[in-house]
Amino acid sequence: MGKLTGFLDYQRELPTDREPAERIRDWKEFHHPMPEEKLREQGARCMDCGVPFCHTGTTIKGLAVGCPINNLIPEWNDLVYNDLWEEALERLHKTNNFPEFTGRVCPAPCESSCVLGITDPPVAIKSIEQAIVDRGWSEGWIKPTPPEERTGYKIAVVGSGPAGLAAADQLNKAGHSVTVYERADRIGGLLMYGIPNMKLDKEEVVQRRVDLMEAEGVKFVTNCNIGVDIPARQLRKDNDAVLLCCGATKPRNLEVPGRNLKGVHFAMEFLHDNTKVLLDHSFEEGHQNISARDKNVIVIGGGDTGTDCVATSMRQGCKTLLQLEIMPRPPETRADDNPWPEWAKVYKLDYGQEEAKAAFGEDPREYLVTAKRFIGDDEGNLQEIELVGVEWKKDENGRMSLHEVKGSNRTIPAQLVLLAMGFLGPEQTIIDQLELEQDARTNVKAEHGKYTTSADGVFAAGDMRRGQSLVVWAINEGRGAAREIDRFLVGRTQLPG
Repeated sequence: MGKLTGFLDYQRELPTDREPAERIRDWKEFHHPMPEEKLREQGARCMDCGVPFCHTGTTIKGLAVGCPINNLIPEWNDLVYNDLWEEALERLHKTNNFPEFTGRVCPAPCESSCVLGITDPPVAIKSIEQAIVDRGWSEGWIKPTPPEERTGYKIAVVGSGPAGLAAADQLNKAGHSVTVYERADRIGGLLMYGIPNMKLDKEEVVQRRVDLMEAEGVKFVTNCNIGVDIPARQLRKDNDAVLLCCGATKPRNLEVPGRNLKGVHFAMEFLHDNTKVLLDHSFEEGHQNISARDKNVIVIGGGDTGTDCVATSMRQGCKTLLQLEIMPRPPETRADDNPWPEWAKVYKLDYGQEEAKAAFGEDPREYLVTAKRFIGDDEGNLQEIELVGVEWKKDENGRMSLHEVKGSNRTIPAQLVLLAMGFLGPEQTIIDQLELEQDARTNVKAEHGKYTTSADGVFAAGDMRRGQSLVVWAINEGRGAAREIDRFLVGRTQLPG
């Protein structure tokens, strides 16, 4: 603990953001870097608690408590305060393969579990994490370090999202020969095509790490859909082990009249199309399949994906924007049933809503409302949406159920609707070909900590195993699966979980 009174001497500060009116004109990341002295002050706020809940890495009521990858947060906070940045980077990489990703996109459950947060604003952990790794790249401290020897074992990883990349990185460090298969044209999965560029830069951040892994010996194969281009059984036959990290990519649908009208899309269709056009064509006219330009846009669903749809629509030049949430508006402060150290379910403006409010004068979210039907013209184009208010009531068994509010129906213009209501589970092709057991939620059945499926030598990790979750949980599972695959192949392992 570098400064005994740091948590008393300094207030919580975060990096400033570019002004909303400025940043919606481009696709660059929207945070300004924080001055080094300010970062050291934020590191000094860490109290070096006797029981640091920030890296607990557990769940309470289904929500993350502390860092799922057990980042050594008090250690690198102290090192930053003492101006030992390279040592801080070393500590950071001990538990996190990709801190430049989590430092940008993780919702920071560590901060909700910070002990200082019981009485004061918590330590700005996420900002410090990103600053450490960004400095590591700029100073040239992060260099390829291929393994000195190879074991001769071959491993196939299916899916190049955070779970697949974390596992591949760990297995390569252990000396195994790893090939990552990705059905898209670029490596990164969700990191590449599911998160917009202004939140996570693709060329300067994602591709940079992929290039490093390739220089260390990981082989990447794109445009290869396992189960279609290569049968899943053949992949298992050709490798000593297979790890499935295909994600939970079946989106939740909204089965209401008019769902098939042109202009109603799943959120990931929209986000994928936008990023691909940005990377391939820099938004030249004529390449975009789904555009919000000059349209009345409705985003159905909250969460990070809904926010990303809001921010992307703003940059594309939407005419109006409304975001529908079926749940009540969160409270301004923790409710009695949401105590520390649980993830704080409180009202906040994320970057997308902040941009929409700056442009249109108010938070674009409307709570306790849903779509009743979509209305189109004679040519099948979406023109309007009928909305209805909802309320939650307890039934005779004490369970909450959803009810429409009588007389609350209204119809508003809409030419683009984006469904951001979450995901239901993994796709079936590979599961069926390998005859894998599934749990009640259709996820691949594999015990957390072991990751072994019902097929010999086939492992599963990430959202495909646990269901839709956070990037940081995917990294946790990828690292854990790598450890168990290493143990499966050589009988023991020195890889951390």
